[in-house]
Amino acid sequence: MSDWTEIIIKLPAEKSDAAADIAQMTVPYGLYIEDYTDLEQGVQEIAHIDLIDEDLLKKDRTTALIHLYISPEDNPAEAIAFLTERYTAENIEHQITTASCRMEDWVNNWKQYFNPLPVGEKLLILPTWRQSDNPENRAVLRIDPGVAFGTGGHETTRLCLQTLEKYLSPGDTVLDIGCGSGILSIAAGLLGAIKVLAIDIDPVAVKTAVENVALNNHESKITVVKGNLAEKVCEKYKIIVANIVADAIINLSNDALHFMTDDSVYIMSGIIDTRLSEVLAALGSYDIIDVTQDGGWACVVAKLKS
Repeated sequence: MSDWTEIIIKLPAEKSDAAADIAQMTVPYGLYIEDYTDLEQGVQEIAHIDLIDEDLLKKDRTTALIHLYISPEDNPAEAIAFLTERYTAENIEHQITTASCRMEDWVNNWKQYFNPLPVGEKLLILPTWRQSDNPENRAVLRIDPGVAFGTGGHETTRLCLQTLEKYLSPGDTVLDIGCGSGILSIAAGLLGAIKVLAIDIDPVAVKTAVENVALNNHESKITVVKGNLAEKVCEKYKIIVANIVADAIINLSNDALHFMTDDSVYIMSGIIDTRLSEVLAALGSYDIIDVTQDGGWACVVAKLKS
C-alpha cells in the first residue's frame, strides 16, 4: 500500500451519501465512510449491546470522513481535482487531506502508466510526454491533464468520447458542460465540430483546458470559459455533452432544454449504474434515444420530446 495515496474528505454528515456517490467515480475498487451520526442505534442493531467504547462516544457526530485509496496509475492529483470540482458544484462543504505521497510525486509518478489510448474508431489520446506510432491514422488528441479531470482512461470519459463519435457530424456546434481538462471539447473539434463552448466552474480546470486546446491548435474552434450556464451560455447547440455526476445531471435537466433545438442531441455521462433509473426518471422532457454502459457507469443520449 506504500505506493498508494490515501485521500480523506471531511464533510457534513448529512451530505455523506451524496458525497460518496461522487467519490465512487474516482475509485472503482471501493471506499469507506466514517459516519457516527447514528452510533448508538447502529451498535444496538448490529451487536445488540448498550455498552460502547468511550473513544467512539467522543467521535464528532456532525461530520463524516470518506477515505479513498488511489493507485499511482490513477493519478491522485486528477482525483482530487475531480472531487473538488464536483463537491463545489453540488454545494457540499468539504476539506481534503492526503497521506502517503507528496502531491509533486503524484504528478510525475502516474505518467509512466498513461499510455497512448485508442478510443472508438477515430481517436487516439496521446499524452504530451509520449510518442506513438499511429498505423490506423487516427485523429491524435494530445493531452496533459495536469490536475484536472479527464485523461480518457475513466469509463465515463471513454463513453462520452465514443458517443460523441457516433452522434457528432462535421459542422456541428457543441456545448461541453463541466469541461475538466478539455478532452471532450478537443475531441469534438477533431471530429469536425466548427464551434465549441467549454464551460467549468473550476479555475484550475479552465486553465488546463485552455492549455490543452492550444496544444491541439484548436483555439479558433474552442472557447473555454469559467462560470455557470445561466451566466455564460445564450446560444443553442447541436450537441450538448455533460460528463458530470447523477445529481448534477438531474439538476441540469430543465436548464439544458434552453440550449437545444428540435434536432439537438444531449449526451450525459458520469452516471453510476445504481443511479441510472433515477436519472432516466428525471428526464421526462426528453426522448431517450441511447443508453450505453461500461464498468458500472452509464452514458445516456436524449433529444427533446417530439
